[in-house]
Amino acid sequence: MAGDFLIPHHEYEITAIRAQGAGGQNINKVSNAVHLRYDVRTASLAADHKERLLALHDHRITRDGVIVIKAQQHRSLEMNREEAVRRLHELVESVATPPRTRRATRPTLASRKRRIEAKTQRGQIKALRGRVVD
Repeated sequence: MAGDFLIPHHEYEITAIRAQGAGGQNINKVSNAVHLRYDVRTASLAADHKERLLALHDHRITRDGVIVIKAQQHRSLEMNREEAVRRLHELVESVATPPRTRRATRPTLASRKRRIEAKTQRGQIKALRGRVVD
């Protein structure tokens, strides 16, 4: 779909299930919600992509490394299938770029002076709260 890479269709499994919630008689007899299961460990992604995906604290990723996406927003099965695949692509693309490494910086001289002045002023305010002596 979108992005630099495409997830092959044979790597994820889509099953039709009955949707939850209100919807009248149609919802009781038609399976139009979708469960998409994508096993990250057996996927054809790069190793660093897999590591970043498995490191995500996302409720859709199981302990076994399987992404489970449930789509039931639309009335048609095909639209829910497209929605689930789109959300899978978004999740995989969110970890496509590695996070930037933080470079340690030092505070400037002016910011250090401001900090010390603020501490002294605060200390003076606290010193005035003491017991009053005649």
